[in-house]
Amino acid sequence: MRRFLIYFILIPLAVIGIALAVANRHAVVLSFDPFNVASPAISVSVPLFVLLFAALVIGVIIGGAAVWFRQGRWRRQARNEKVEVDRLRREVERRREIPALPTRDAA
Repeated sequence: MRRFLIYFILIPLAVIGIALAVANRHAVVLSFDPFNVASPAISVSVPLFVLLFAALVIGVIIGGAAVWFRQGRWRRQARNEKVEVDRLRREVERRREIPALPTRDAA
């Protein structure tokens, strides 16, 4: 499965990413001043592919954080159940150490 993932998904994505970076290496101006478009107070000139990859990375981070917080309830439940299983295991081991009571034979 890992080999399939590498050969058929990750390598083509890497080739597309490299092609995108080569095709979009010209500088664009990223302005952080929405009120003065002609001469923005805060602006940066970066290659377009840097902005695209930065948006991709930010999207992956936000998506990962959303999934992490959404699954928090299940992780908490798994922790609680693990504690309960450990407690029950200790109790079973403790009961196994107690010698069995002699039983009366029914006559």
